[in-house]
Amino acid sequence: MTEVVVAGGGLAGLVAARHLAEAGADVRLYERHGEVGGRVRSTRRDGFVFDRGFQVLFTAYPAVGRELDLDALDLRTFVPGAVVARPGHRATLSDPLRDPFSAVETLFNRDVTVGDKLRVLGLYRELRDKPDAEIFGGPDASTREYLRERGFSGKFLANFAEPFYGGITLDRSLSTSRKAFEFTFKMLATGDTAVPARGMGAISDQLAASARDAGARIVTDETVTEVGTDGRVELGRETDAADAVVVATDPKRARELTGVDAIPTDAKGCVTQYYAFDGEELDAGRRLLLNAESASPNQIAQLSSVAPEYAPEDRNLLSATYLGAPDDPDETLAARTARTLESWYPERRLDLDLLHTSRIEFGQFAQPPGVYDGLPAVRAPEGSVYLAGEYTEASSLNAAMQSGRTAARAVRADLDLQ
Repeated sequence: MTEVVVAGGGLAGLVAARHLAEAGADVRLYERHGEVGGRVRSTRRDGFVFDRGFQVLFTAYPAVGRELDLDALDLRTFVPGAVVARPGHRATLSDPLRDPFSAVETLFNRDVTVGDKLRVLGLYRELRDKPDAEIFGGPDASTREYLRERGFSGKFLANFAEPFYGGITLDRSLSTSRKAFEFTFKMLATGDTAVPARGMGAISDQLAASARDAGARIVTDETVTEVGTDGRVELGRETDAADAVVVATDPKRARELTGVDAIPTDAKGCVTQYYAFDGEELDAGRRLLLNAESASPNQIAQLSSVAPEYAPEDRNLLSATYLGAPDDPDETLAARTARTLESWYPERRLDLDLLHTSRIEFGQFAQPPGVYDGLPAVRAPEGSVYLAGEYTEASSLNAAMQSGRTAARAVRADLDLQ
């Protein structure tokens, strides 16, 4: 029987393991942590759910329909659009086509111009049917340059694009590739933004269960320290051997194991804090609150409004995300969030109870213009070693799952598996 070792139990590794096991290979997946999922994990404590950083699932992702059972995930959805906030000011800016109940509020929103609203509708019509291959092909530019060329105003960039897309790409400067913007915009226009009722970690749990059901063996608390081009794998004091090795670790570790310098390792990080408070929920409901004034924090989400399962019945759960890697103490960030909310809601008194802080040093790899042209292929390593990771596609959950499928397809073709 053909033997395959998968190093890393994130989304890419789990998807690769499943497809290879379904093809009849003897698959052994090694994960250095005590649980699988990589960056897509959740902590459950005292009736609360804390995701590893603020994350959402775009249901329109192509890989979602191929790899996930959405009904089993029991998704809870955000309302399209957001609330633009600054001291003494909150205003809804939504998608009138998908959220008609907010059409009037959006029409009279003065945080963007009338021309901006018309240009958004133009983008909606243009991008929703644009093939992904066309989006990621052709010339590139930064998102800021792209939006400027399309005629969007400075108000639109500062009040909406910077905090909203900055939250998605962890880059409020909008220096990320226009291709990332177009792909994300398409996903937002054609599907829902959601979280599983049990937290984002439910996605990893489902993929792991599918891999096990297919016959893959998943071993946690086991670190791959070295990979040979002949399929030899060093595991601390032990050695394993296989006909092929799929390296699906984080980018830095993947570069160390394979020697492939094209793997991007420039990181975009963030810090997400979770707070509980009593009383009525905030009027933003299932919409994001965008900080139009600064990136401290960049956005706030009332998660218990989106997914009541994220908190006990008698409490509300908020998350606040700070971009970059601020080294301020947890309490300092929490105090900053409290002051920000007080300035947005001067009519409310919110006593925030800091519950959890998630510091993500490597949330995404940097995606400046032109980055996609230099990403490594799955067969980039020498010998019988393959890559599976978002860094072979783009920085997203979709790319992670797609890369696992692509790596499995390459192994199957090279080893003549069914």
